[in-house]
Amino acid sequence: MQALKTPFLLLLIIATTFSLFGCGDPIKDQIEQQLPITEQRVAQLGNALSNDQVRNATLIKQYARKVEQLKPQLSPLINEFSKDATTQGPMYKALLDRINTVKTQPQMFESSQALYNELLNIYQAADPVLYSDALSDPLNVLADMSDGQLPRINSLSKAQSQQANNAQDFGTGEQLIGNPNYGSWQTGSNGMSFWAWYGMYSMMGDLFGRRTYYNDWGRSRNYSYYNDYGRTRYSSPSQLKSQTQLDTRTKKSFASKGQKYSSPYSKNRAGSSSLSSQSKTAQNSAKRFRSDNVKKSSYASKSTKSSGFRNSSTNTSRGFRRGK
Repeated sequence: MQALKTPFLLLLIIATTFSLFGCGDPIKDQIEQQLPITEQRVAQLGNALSNDQVRNATLIKQYARKVEQLKPQLSPLINEFSKDATTQGPMYKALLDRINTVKTQPQMFESSQALYNELLNIYQAADPVLYSDALSDPLNVLADMSDGQLPRINSLSKAQSQQANNAQDFGTGEQLIGNPNYGSWQTGSNGMSFWAWYGMYSMMGDLFGRRTYYNDWGRSRNYSYYNDYGRTRYSSPSQLKSQTQLDTRTKKSFASKGQKYSSPYSKNRAGSSSLSSQSKTAQNSAKRFRSDNVKKSSYASKSTKSSGFRNSSTNTSRGFRRGK
């Protein structure tokens, strides 16, 4: 009898061992491998910024000095834009913040796959060439502030892109509207959403002279790198979620009034020039992202692929900037 029990117990142990191996999550192994690689890439980008090895970051410093000579009264705002050329800029800080969320709040993600996708997004966003392209937005705001004395970089002139897109002029700084690194959409007492700048960027409101409402901007916005190429790379999952919710809410509001609504993300605007191949790849990803939004009816069903965060009211991914 004992002789029969021994092989049975042995088989049971072997079966249990194989069962445990089979229950392992291969994605978690990929996360463990990808996390230090992504952290290293972001650190390398920081070193490149500190050593003036990111082209458009270097140009931001040069443009900032020139614009400050032309308009010294705008020094506080210009100095804020100068931070974009350093590790103190909102874009770089956002990458660090997103990595920290992955490490300290993994429960915020819908699945291991969503968390892994976020690490890949951060890794790609930290590519120095892609990052340089992303800096073309604040760089070109400085160019526009020079009243034509400095040329736009990686972008057509304002007049050319405005004509190509039949776009409305939302004033100096319009490239940054919709970019959560510089501001956010707020809802007024009239129920309409308008763009509110963070901290020192609120000086941009003085240049605009009026509020920019989401429905107007969505229908008639001009080209910007962030909105047409970099949105899925330079946004946290919670920010993408907020953008989707606002767009859905606005669409429903228009539909209830029998009015036509045009999403700001329904199509790419023309206006880019001399962008890197990395940015073109990011554009293709943005197209797939929009396609997923159309195909899937609820945000929760697409959060694993597009945004990655659970449906939570807790907004942690940009907490460091709320106090600006």
